[in-house]
Amino acid sequence: MKLDGIAAFVAIAEAGSISEAARRLRLSKSVVSERLAGLERSLGASLVHRSTRKLSLTDDGAAFLARATGAMRQLDAAVADLAESRSTLSGPLRISAPVAFAHLHLGPALYPFLLRHPEVELTLDLDDRRIEVQAESYDGVVRHGPLTDSRLIAWPLARSRRVLVASPGYLERYGAPRNLDELDGHRGVFYTHRGIADWRFVTPQGVVNVRARPGLRVNNGELMRDAAAAGIGIALLPLFIAGPAVRAGTLRVVDVGAETEAEFIYVAHAEARRPSAKLRAFAECLRQAFGDPPYWDI
Repeated sequence: MKLDGIAAFVAIAEAGSISEAARRLRLSKSVVSERLAGLERSLGASLVHRSTRKLSLTDDGAAFLARATGAMRQLDAAVADLAESRSTLSGPLRISAPVAFAHLHLGPALYPFLLRHPEVELTLDLDDRRIEVQAESYDGVVRHGPLTDSRLIAWPLARSRRVLVASPGYLERYGAPRNLDELDGHRGVFYTHRGIADWRFVTPQGVVNVRARPGLRVNNGELMRDAAAAGIGIALLPLFIAGPAVRAGTLRVVDVGAETEAEFIYVAHAEARRPSAKLRAFAECLRQAFGDPPYWDI
């Protein structure tokens, strides 16, 4: 029984398909299929039901998966311990990160990490959707938002303040709202991954949701910034996106007398998976690069 066969089987089970497992392992589909077949031959059992529509585990496969997953995690931990004891970092590191933040800030922050640790093989997947860290075999995810997911262990990297912004032209045309009640009559530019009730503010009476009229709904923060600068409406944006435009004067902060809920840039990993030395070093590199307060604040 070969370890690469066990690794291929675990990847297939977690990915739900041989082709996706091959992509994650950076191997050809034929190689992954052959490794699975070799494992099944060595065990004398079929582990996977193969069909054109969907891949599923046999009873033997489901029983073997629990032990195989545990064994692979123990092996990964042993390798990480050895690397840490030698003060060297090496091997694969798979990270998911949001598109806009990665484009604006993550790249420049992680390049020194890769130069300092040339044996690390980083795979960075950019995606704004909600990631199932363990099921999709990520070592960690970089995310922006409140620290609320109890299934993940989160390491805060930097505070992230969100502000309402609009173009000078929009505010001259429609007037600047002075309180939460006056927001109701304005057009909003909304981030679709948060939903229409994106504008949440903390007041002495508790959390208040404000719903403006949607002028645009989009799943990209940079397009939200550009739409607000074009006068489409008011947008609630983190300063890591809006800060430069505010400093340049193409956007103005709209003060309604209330703050948004506290949010952070953070790295998170699955609660059941021990974080590697690579992930800890990656997080520390980002924390130092962003600063406290972060350099994008105004």
